[in-house]
Formats: sequence, C-alpha cells, structure tokens
Amino acid sequence: MSTAIPAAQANIEQRFRKAASYPRPQPPAFASVEEERQHRKQKLAAAFRIFGKLGYDEGVMGHISARDPENPNHFWMNPLGLSFSLITADDLLLINLDGELVLGEGFPHPGGIPLHSAILSLRPDIISVAHTHALYGRTWTTTGRLIPPSTAESAVFFERHAIYDSHANGEGDNLVRALGNNRALLMKNHGLLTVGQSVDETAYLFISLEKVCQSQIAAESIGSTETMDEHQARRSSERFQAYSGWLNFQPAYQSIIKEQPDLAGRNALDIRNPF
Repeated sequence: MSTAIPAAQANIEQRFRKAASYPRPQPPAFASVEEERQHRKQKLAAAFRIFGKLGYDEGVMGHISARDPENPNHFWMNPLGLSFSLITADDLLLINLDGELVLGEGFPHPGGIPLHSAILSLRPDIISVAHTHALYGRTWTTTGRLIPPSTAESAVFFERHAIYDSHANGEGDNLVRALGNNRALLMKNHGLLTVGQSVDETAYLFISLEKVCQSQIAAESIGSTETMDEHQARRSSERFQAYSGWLNFQPAYQSIIKEQPDLAGRNALDIRNPF
C-alpha cells in the first residue's frame, strides 16, 4: 500500500505533462492586411451579435472598437442607433484618433468616439475596447467595491481591475490613467469596460466579467464571503494571457458565425474556418 500511492501520484503527474504537450488552436495567419482587416471586422461584428443575444444592449448606449491592422491611428466601431443584433462587418465605421469619420455610412457615436480614441491613443498595446451598460455589471458598480477573487473566473481580474467614477471625471485621459495596465474598469454607477490585444480577448473578458458580477451578487445574497487565497488568485490572474482570452472566445464565435453568417458582410472570409 505504501508504494501504490506514490506510483499513482506519478501517473497523474505524467498524464498532466502529456496533456500539456498536445497542440492547441492558434490565432490565424493572414496572406494580406486586407484579409486581416476583414477577419478583425468579422470578429467585431460577431462580438456585437453575441452581446445582443446576451442582452448587453441598452438603447443606443454601448460600443466596441477594433484598431485597424494597417493604420493603427484608426479604429472600427459601431454606428449610433444600430442594434447590436443586426450589425454586420459592412456596417462598421472607420474613425481616426482625432474622432473624425474616415469611412462608412451611418451616424458616428458621440459617446463612444471620445472614450475609444482616448484609450487607443494612450495605450498602443490595446487593439480593442468594449463598454456597455450590461445589467449585472452596472449593478455591481453601485457598490463602489472591487470584485473579490471568489471563483477561478473572478481571480482572472484579481489586481487587474480598477474602479473609476466617469460621472465625476469624464471618459478621456483621466479614464485611461485609471485603467493603467489593468484589463478592466468598473465604471461607478455606470457599467463595465474591458480591453485586450484582440477583439476576441476583449469580448471574452467582458462576457466573463459580467458573469462574475452576476455570480458575486448571487453569492452575497446567500451570505457567502469565502474567497480564494490571495497567492492562488494572483497566480490565476498572472497565468491568464492574451492568448487565453483569444482561445476562450472561440466557442462563442463558432456558434454565432454558424447561426448568423450574415454578420460577416459582403466580403466574408470562409466562415467554415472555426477561428
């Protein structure tokens, strides 16, 4: 009996090493910048469709952006007044960092442009920004508290999110300073904001953070105060990288592009490609 337990433990560790050695899906490579642009726009349109299905829209409030791959001083975003659930890649507007409409038809978003241009100007590492007034996120922001690392999902945001009062301090440079190197902002009495190095990462982080807020509200409603050990939470937060966000968005993308292929627009790339 005394030798069986170490042997069993060794077998478990060997299985973990074997599992870790398998290849994983990777972000696509592109033959041209035009192909990369279309792919990014499809991912952006898909994110809007998913947000629409999840009920993250609230009137004309809410926006997601994606930096243009060829002209980093330009970004794509949704026009004002068009339903998240109807947006296609063709509907997206190209805006420069001065807030000027460069390409596209529709109404430029007067609330979204200053916020996205400020972040994308001052954080060149960021490719995409998302902000909406989704229900559980905006509810949690009324507490004025950071989200405790109660679950594996909330630990992703441990020491990587901040609180910011946009009503008092605006949505320009002050917001970017508050964001710092974090992956999310809790905008007090307002909503959530996430950023990432891809549309995929940004969208996944937003979806996850909204669920985390819902989970924390539910946990506190039953009196739960248990949290993860800070060391473990920090490890989880540090282990989550840009690739993690990209990978975790793929199931949602695969589902929405199959269900609503029109989102890709007239110049759609092969939607049979799952990534």
